[in-house]
Amino acid sequence: MKRRCDMTSKPKQAAGIKSVDPVWEAVRSGARQIVVDEPSLANMAISSILNHDDFEQALAHRLAARLDHDDVSADIIRQAFAETLVDAPDIGDNARADLAATLERDPACHRALEPLLYFKGYQAIQTHRFAHAMLRAGRRDFALYLQSRASQVFQVDINPAVVMGKGIMLDHGTGLVIGETAVVGDNVSILQNVTLGGTGKSDQDRHPKIGNGVLIGAGAKVLGNIRIGDCSRIGAGSVVLKEVPPRVTVAGVPAKVIGEAGCAQPALVMDQVVLVHDLNA
Repeated sequence: MKRRCDMTSKPKQAAGIKSVDPVWEAVRSGARQIVVDEPSLANMAISSILNHDDFEQALAHRLAARLDHDDVSADIIRQAFAETLVDAPDIGDNARADLAATLERDPACHRALEPLLYFKGYQAIQTHRFAHAMLRAGRRDFALYLQSRASQVFQVDINPAVVMGKGIMLDHGTGLVIGETAVVGDNVSILQNVTLGGTGKSDQDRHPKIGNGVLIGAGAKVLGNIRIGDCSRIGAGSVVLKEVPPRVTVAGVPAKVIGEAGCAQPALVMDQVVLVHDLNA
C-alpha cells in the first residue's frame, strides 16, 4: 500500500485533484461503520478517526490517548508526536506498511482500522517508532519515558535505540522484549513472549540482527549479537544462540537447523508448525 497515488498522466488537472491515501480511506470507512453499527462506541470512532484530517494525526491521537498518564498527559504526548512527525515523516509511511502487514497476515484482523484502534502489538510498534525518532533527535528522556509507558500499557518493551524496518507484524505482543542494539529487518513477523536479548554487561553491540522476512515463533529467545538470515523461521519456544543461515527453519533448546524454511517468505505465511520428527532428526 502506498501513501500517495501519483496522477501525473493529466498534469493540467493534477493541481485540482486531491491525493489519495487508500489506507486512510479504509480506516475512515471502518470508523463510519462503527458509528452506524455500535452507537455506544461512536464517540471513540469520531474522536480517534473521523475528526482528523489524515492518518498521521489519527495515529498520534490514538497512541497519545492510550499512553495518557498523570505524569505526562495525552495532550503533551500528542504535541510531541506532531513535532516529531515534521522531522520524521517516514513514521507515517512505516505505520501504513505495518498496518497493511497486520491486515494481510493476521486472520483475526478483518478491517484496516482494527490495528489502529485495538491491537496493542501494532500500537506498541508505532509508539516505538516515535520514541526512536525522538532519541535520534536528542530527546532521550522523552524516548525513554515512552518506552517505559508503552511497557506498562502494552506489555511490550522495546528500547528506543532499536532499528526497526517496515512491514512489521507483532501478533498479540504480550511479553516481547527487544534490547538496545538489536536490528529488525523489513517484513518480519513476531509472536508473543519473544526476547531479542543481549549477553553480558558490555555496552557494545550485543543484540540480535534479524533479517528480512523472518518469522519468530511464540516464546522464542534469540540471544547475543548474532545474525538471523533472511526468510528464516524460528520455531516456537526455541533458544537461538548461534547465527541462522537464510531460508532455513531452526528449533529446539538450543536451536539447530532442522530443514528449509518451508516457503519463500515465512513471515507472510505465518506457519509455526514444526513437526516432531524434524526435531528428532
